[in-house]
Amino acid sequence: MTPRVLIVDDSLTVRMNLAEMLRVDGIEPTICASITEAREVLATGMYDLAILDVLLPDGDGVDLLREIRERRGETPCAVMLLSTEAEVHDRVRGLATGADEYVGKPYDPGYVMARARELLQRGAPAATPGHDTVLLIDDSFTFRESTKQVLERGGFTVLLAGTGGEGLRIAALARPAAIVVDGVLPDIDGATVIRSIRLDAALRRTPCLMLTASEEDGAEILALDTGADAFVRKGEDADLLVARLRAVLRSAETQGHDGGTASIMAPKKVLAVDDSETYLRALSANLVQEGFDVAQARSGEAALELLAVQPVDCILLDLMMPGLGGTETCRRVKAAPGLRDVPVVMLTALEDRAAMIDGLAAGADDYIAKSSDFAVLRARVAAQLRRKQFEDENRLYRERLLQKEWEAAEARAAQQLAEARAALTEALELKNRELEAFSYSVSHDLRAPLRTVDGFGRLLEEEHAAALDLTARDYLRRMRVATKRMTELIDDLLELSRVGQVELARESVDLSGIARAVAADLARADPDHPARFEIADRIAAAGDPRLLRIVLENLLGNSWKYSRAAAAPRIGFGAELHENVMTFHVRDNGAGFDMNFAHKLFTPFERLHSAEQFPGSGIGLATVQRIVARHGGRIWAESAIGQGATFFWTLGKETPISPV
Repeated sequence: MTPRVLIVDDSLTVRMNLAEMLRVDGIEPTICASITEAREVLATGMYDLAILDVLLPDGDGVDLLREIRERRGETPCAVMLLSTEAEVHDRVRGLATGADEYVGKPYDPGYVMARARELLQRGAPAATPGHDTVLLIDDSFTFRESTKQVLERGGFTVLLAGTGGEGLRIAALARPAAIVVDGVLPDIDGATVIRSIRLDAALRRTPCLMLTASEEDGAEILALDTGADAFVRKGEDADLLVARLRAVLRSAETQGHDGGTASIMAPKKVLAVDDSETYLRALSANLVQEGFDVAQARSGEAALELLAVQPVDCILLDLMMPGLGGTETCRRVKAAPGLRDVPVVMLTALEDRAAMIDGLAAGADDYIAKSSDFAVLRARVAAQLRRKQFEDENRLYRERLLQKEWEAAEARAAQQLAEARAALTEALELKNRELEAFSYSVSHDLRAPLRTVDGFGRLLEEEHAAALDLTARDYLRRMRVATKRMTELIDDLLELSRVGQVELARESVDLSGIARAVAADLARADPDHPARFEIADRIAAAGDPRLLRIVLENLLGNSWKYSRAAAAPRIGFGAELHENVMTFHVRDNGAGFDMNFAHKLFTPFERLHSAEQFPGSGIGLATVQRIVARHGGRIWAESAIGQGATFFWTLGKETPISPV
């Protein structure tokens, strides 16, 4: 789909110039001379990019930018402000309002178009070359067109450039899969183009084919020495060019791509800081001619204000300025995390060795004397940009290496964890088998002798009690009580061990019905107990019926036991839904306990009351906790001495709750 671009500028020359450049790219723009016209156009539909002048006859372009940013329900529109380089606060105001780019007039047309292409493609995936895209650089229109047709028949998408400089700019933006370049060009020759490609971290792996009309024997060697991957003579069979291209592309497939590295030939923005308006204007004009976009600031304070809202690729900083001088400005730039990697070149009219040392000590990357000859300055800036590109490339490689090391460490940790889990599972299975053996041993080897002791004790008590004196009969009674308690303890331990072994069932369980059955059993076993049960209706949960009955037997049994001494004993069972999780409870008004010791409640054999006052094995609550945990829930209690206790528990979020 062709992008929609809106141009708003009161200068007819600027409008026509920008429109013509867009048409060359196959884009038909909409042009407006005022804010009023622009508002009418914007009301008719969405645009992908708006290029706005700041100073318009009927208003401020920044206000129109604000209106664009406040539009709701639309895909965000990229905005480039294009205005005369004036006060820094105009640039800051525009960028702070939401502009994606600010280009000062007079502008470099190539830079404007390069940034426009980037803004139009920002919603697309990062610059990744298509396998079928080829850049053809040749100054002959006839040869370009005929070769383009040949390549298109071979299944390639072809980009065209008539000079080496244009070809390098297109390569930096389009990232073609391969480059075909003529050896002889009007500005820079093909060998220089290929060397520039090989020096660019973002493009160095791009396959390059050299074309030449030369019949000399050494032409191929010369082409390959420059870094070309293949050599093709003009006039040879066109199918040979297609075959050569496919061959070098196959070789390049195994090399990967530097998609995360910015090209050295991509559009660059330079911040020039100098209190001399004359020098600043001359410097900016010279850099614009070289394809840079130049932002201007006339003080260190203004430079820092601009850097807070707009990134730049290089900073040219005058040493001597009123207010915040160049050295202190450089020091603050290098202290800022987001700016410290930006190259800073100090400029000065002083031939002072001490000043040079101070500037470099403050963090400047280079130091150069001011001159009307800007050739050295341009070369120094280019050198700093190349250095930063290589540093960025190395940083990217280090990050990739660290990422791979991290992934390898994660894989090793995952393997170790899997091995540990396997070993733990095996150990657990062994323990379970040992526990089963122990359970059988307890059941068989301990229960049988206890039954024998208890059986003979009962016979002795029933048939020979008259032959025993009072002391002997008391001893016999104590023995039978201890035997009974030991039997109960063994039964509780077996119950506790089985909780973790049995397969957990998941079915709808009528908890209200189970609670009533348990209450009836307690009343039949102890008809003199005055407790009154209050059991809520229609409480149900998904779980294991047998295990959930054990929970209610233990909790209701404890409430029955500990509420005997209450004036009017009451035992309740109910449930409440909280945050989509059902919380069940058993509540009584009995003896209660000290909350300072609540952490001991669910530990086997831990008791908060004396066995003489409230007999028991100390296993019941530990069994309840295991059952609740197996269902994915938790259990806790609230109590106070003499004021009863309430036990709360859940059965996990995944446990559906439904009425009976």
